[in-house]
Amino acid sequence: MTTASPDPAPAGTIRSKLRRSLTLTHAVLYGLGITIGAGIYVLVGLAAGRSGMQAPLAFVLAALMMSFSAATFAELGTRMPVAASEAAYVGAAFRRRWLVLAVGFLSITTSTISAATISSGSAGYLGVFIDLPRPVLIAGIIVAMGLVASLATVNSVSFAGAMTLVEVGGLMLIIGFGLTRPEVVTRLPELVPVPFSLTIGAGIGATALLAVFAFIGFEHLVNVSEEMIAPSRTLPRALFITLGLTTLLYALVVWVAVVVVSPVELATSPAPLALVFTRLTGWPITLMSAIAVVATLNGIIVNIIIIARVLFGLADQGHLSAALTHVHPTTQAPIAATALAVAAILVFALSVPLVGLADLAATGTLLVFSIVNLALIRIKARERAAPPGVFVCPGWVPYAGLACSLFLLGIDIFVR
Repeated sequence: MTTASPDPAPAGTIRSKLRRSLTLTHAVLYGLGITIGAGIYVLVGLAAGRSGMQAPLAFVLAALMMSFSAATFAELGTRMPVAASEAAYVGAAFRRRWLVLAVGFLSITTSTISAATISSGSAGYLGVFIDLPRPVLIAGIIVAMGLVASLATVNSVSFAGAMTLVEVGGLMLIIGFGLTRPEVVTRLPELVPVPFSLTIGAGIGATALLAVFAFIGFEHLVNVSEEMIAPSRTLPRALFITLGLTTLLYALVVWVAVVVVSPVELATSPAPLALVFTRLTGWPITLMSAIAVVATLNGIIVNIIIIARVLFGLADQGHLSAALTHVHPTTQAPIAATALAVAAILVFALSVPLVGLADLAATGTLLVFSIVNLALIRIKARERAAPPGVFVCPGWVPYAGLACSLFLLGIDIFVR
């Protein structure tokens, strides 16, 4: 995979209407913030229950499958560093307005559902510390995070980045204390099953499907590419650094968890990482609960930013009302689109039963992955050479990304 000359905006793209202020550090913190969410704090137990001591291998396998789509997003994101990125890619590839709108609204819907689900979970954690009715907490959380998302992007992303450091810090505490335990190192041979059997392979495969959903989110980096400094350099690096760091953190955390607490016990725990943390440190469980609050609030902020940028991008491309392209004269943030995003999340969080909607959000994301890989295949087939300043991945990569996405989508539908 190669990168041509690092022009701030590749030839043929529209100059940004949003402020270019995000550095590689901002982008990586944003990517980690939306990828590493509250899900890993409960996912460990399910993973341990499915594949026991081999659970870390499943997370590595899931990351490898996601890496093909990451390369696809890197090339398309440097070809078209704009908001509503997925919709723009589909429009450039297929030139069908209905498909552009369908992909745009699919992206908006999945992010809205995710934010609403996270808001509900955040209220549950926050209720431990603040005694208010749940609907009041939910509404207060969403509005407050909407105000943060209305700041200049560099400020809102920096705020989310600080929260990301706290949430990653919780995982690092577990890894750090875990590495002081001799058995975490001496039991490493158990990671590789000998002899290997179809039963063990099936368990790893089932856990990999589960783990894929823990990685979903890195692709949304493309939706802030219009606000990156030198996106042709920043975006590919941010995508791969985010995926690599996330894989390393997940694999280490899961390994420490299955060594310190038996997989059977983890599988039956409602708060598996809190259990691991308490077992390692002897400290009160409230500390990890506080970190979980930060993790959920961070997830809400980054989802609001995503929804607002997709709405802004669709409007800027002429598919929605021009009113949604209004940006604040000082912050340059898309205020109208952000307000609509907050309103949509409030409606879902306060009035729609959310049981099972998270699964629908994951299915929607895999559909978007499939369509985006198809878009790059179509664009590459139509062009002899990429424009200057574009990250270029080998021609087989989007086919591999499409195959992995369809495979996972098929398993996901079959399992349900």
